[in-house]
Amino acid sequence: MSRTPTPPASLADFDQLRQILAGLAEGVILVGRKRDVLWANASACALHGVKTPSELGGTTAGYRRLFRLKYRNHHPLRAAQYPLERVAAGEIFDGVIVDVQAHADPDSHWVHRVRGQTILSPQGTADLHALFITDMTEWASAEHRFEKAFGANPAPAVICRIGDLRYVKVNPGFLQMTGFTSEQVVGRSTYELDVLAHAAARDDAIARLSAWQTIPQMEAELIAADGSGRLVVVAGQPIEMAGEPCMLFTFIDLEPRRKVELALRHSEEKFAKAFAMSPLPAIVCRADTLEITDVNEAASALAARPTTELAGRTLDDLGLLGSGPERKRVAAQLGSHGRVRNAELTLALREGESIDVLVSADTVRIEDRDCVLIAYLDITHRKRRELELADAVEAIMQDASWFSRPLIERLARVRRGDAPVDSAELASLTRREGEVLALIGEGLADKTIAARLGLSPRTVRNHATSIYAKLGVRSRAEAMLWVRERGMRGLPATAERSRRGHA
Repeated sequence: MSRTPTPPASLADFDQLRQILAGLAEGVILVGRKRDVLWANASACALHGVKTPSELGGTTAGYRRLFRLKYRNHHPLRAAQYPLERVAAGEIFDGVIVDVQAHADPDSHWVHRVRGQTILSPQGTADLHALFITDMTEWASAEHRFEKAFGANPAPAVICRIGDLRYVKVNPGFLQMTGFTSEQVVGRSTYELDVLAHAAARDDAIARLSAWQTIPQMEAELIAADGSGRLVVVAGQPIEMAGEPCMLFTFIDLEPRRKVELALRHSEEKFAKAFAMSPLPAIVCRADTLEITDVNEAASALAARPTTELAGRTLDDLGLLGSGPERKRVAAQLGSHGRVRNAELTLALREGESIDVLVSADTVRIEDRDCVLIAYLDITHRKRRELELADAVEAIMQDASWFSRPLIERLARVRRGDAPVDSAELASLTRREGEVLALIGEGLADKTIAARLGLSPRTVRNHATSIYAKLGVRSRAEAMLWVRERGMRGLPATAERSRRGHA
């Protein structure tokens, strides 16, 4: 059976107080000396989802049976912790935030900020206690959305309370970046975990933090859980949480970029050392203009110019890409493929002297710029020795009758290499020319060939002249080599039969 609330001694005073409190936007619940709920204004009823004060339970115990209260950390309140119980006990408090839910309606939810006040009578007795309630539901909803966004944000972030400079929230991005756990961050002070360590404008940032002002972006070094330093960009934004001024620190992790830059710097240092120490002449130039940016000592020696005269000039200015068709061929390969391999060029770098080289080039990226790395191999002496050897072989082959066939074939390989039979060249010969060529390959003189084929020596000489033109050889010795190095393959059988008939 519900008990009738006991009003204060002076009903006139009580009615006057209710008239004053009725129009307040804040909810107000008046509690008597016997823990009775004496009265509540319309705002207090609305904040509990009821229409009349009687629906608030009649007493503080009845109120507890109707409503479940939790702190913002989701811990339920014990009976003595209910704000209505605390104010009925004469306690004065302020700034308590609780979640309120009606037992009868699990979907109901409000967030109240409450303060307790004792109302003294003219005689100084505590006849009434008042619980003032402010609706914080919208604020809590916004804070909940912020917390969800804060936790889901991949950018590292941490929130510091201005009052005591302690961290109150941290998101997974910050924990992943630093290796800390949430317990190792929340509750620590900015002196223990300094997010502004080694900042470019540290003193200004600390002054702005104390004054609750925006901290602009600046580089800093954050100490991770393992003690290593981590390069970051940090910025601070003033915010409020639960009515308290706080600072939201956000970070951009620069450590991956620093590692890439360090690896790139080491790579470029290695390249520079290898480039400078290379025995091969090498040049680095811009890809668009072919302007020389760097040369090594070997390239300076090849060009017979000091490095100061080479840097800043183009390859074409110095003739380092050859001239005429050679230059066009190399430039075309470089433009279409971005690389050149062992292109043979003749460079006129010194007055009255030319140099034969093999050129290889490739595009490279140096200091964020497209460049071309060119290497030269001087083959002047090698080609000169090859020509001298060819001339010696040709002189020897002028009278091949002194040498055995295996030696002749070995000389032929030295002179021209093991080239396959060119079917197009053979097809251009007439049958009679093929017979004459086969016998020339035997090392026979014109008179002997004429006798074997039943021709005049003059006719044989005419056939030989035509053969030389078709095969691209310049002498009888070269024609003999042409046959020997092809092993007599593909020549007419008539000449072979003729040779056997005169054996």
